[in-house]
Amino acid sequence: MTSVPPPAGFGLDQLTHAAKTSGTRGPAPVHLWNPPFCGDIDMRIARDGTWFYNGSPIGRLPLVQLFSNILRREGEAYYLVTPVEKVGIRVDDAPFFGIRMAVTQHRGQNITLTTQTEEDVIIGPEHPLRFEREDKNGLKPYVLLRDNLWVLVKRALFYDLVALGEARESEGIAQFGIVSQGAFFAMAPLAEIEDIA
Repeated sequence: MTSVPPPAGFGLDQLTHAAKTSGTRGPAPVHLWNPPFCGDIDMRIARDGTWFYNGSPIGRLPLVQLFSNILRREGEAYYLVTPVEKVGIRVDDAPFFGIRMAVTQHRGQNITLTTQTEEDVIIGPEHPLRFEREDKNGLKPYVLLRDNLWVLVKRALFYDLVALGEARESEGIAQFGIVSQGAFFAMAPLAEIEDIA
């Protein structure tokens, strides 16, 4: 993303006001809005899900929730979008971070992940789980929250996922993976499982 400064006088208060007056609760219909690009602001989401503004963490959860509800991804770039403006922000890895997990048994195993913004998502066909290889730390699990916005699952929960894993044949290969809402999400070929944790 090419860095373009926002107009003079633009700041967090203006963006907060625009987000609050967008007329929605929960995730906003940002895919329907096409406001002009107003430049980049000094806002960053760290790998652990902490939001920063001008280098300082945003400590108020309601404010982080407000901003997360107007977040949109376009390609590899992230924006905060209101009906009247669109500003670019930086995301170190994924914009959401999975901090808690719950497992229930109702017509099979169901795994619910809670994000740092207190949003719950049930892993399944509509919210798939994927794994990416990381050079030093094995695999990183991600869950699709909505609209190409992913949740990075924290490392401690990754081990909890591994404990729930099972072997199945997938695409003609014996795979180790996770089942939730009746869907199987392959983690790695069974032959490689010792190398991933």
